[in-house]
Amino acid sequence: MRELLDSESADRGLRRVAGEILERHLDASNLVLIGIRRGGVPLARRIGYWLERLDGTLPPLGHVDITLYRDDAATAMPNPRIGPSSVPVTLDQRVVILVDDVLYTGRTIRAALDALLDYGRPKRIELAVLVDRGGREFPIQPDYVVRTVEVAPDERVDVHTKGEFTNVDAVPLSSPTIPPPSSVQ
Repeated sequence: MRELLDSESADRGLRRVAGEILERHLDASNLVLIGIRRGGVPLARRIGYWLERLDGTLPPLGHVDITLYRDDAATAMPNPRIGPSSVPVTLDQRVVILVDDVLYTGRTIRAALDALLDYGRPKRIELAVLVDRGGREFPIQPDYVVRTVEVAPDERVDVHTKGEFTNVDAVPLSSPTIPPPSSVQ
């Protein structure tokens, strides 16, 4: 296991992302922050915190659950645990900043895009992620990223958060635990 981002570096990166968003859009008045349940929600809150500190405006914050929008929902999820989605304003003609913790294959983002379109027709959707680990299966790229790292397909990136406005404790990179072969008696 190796640490990719400590709490301070992650928060500094999220502040930088908020600054980049403001550079592109000049202010936060037409933005909506939407976190992908679960990992993207605390990060969307933290980006919102920094947008408010930098611009004086806290954009509406919401979240989407993508469970039923997954392309493997029927086969991989016989008893899906569906969580709530909350989109506090219409997305029509708004700029949506979609936030997730780790970008890997792009399948989660594809599902989130489908979910968002059920709430209106945004003017634009931009993607902000904490970690881009490569390995894309869909042609999806982030507009804002804190850290890009190459990760082997048999490794995971885990994001640990704490607190209401969530600082990221660590993003460890670890190989799955493989049990030793059992001995034949």
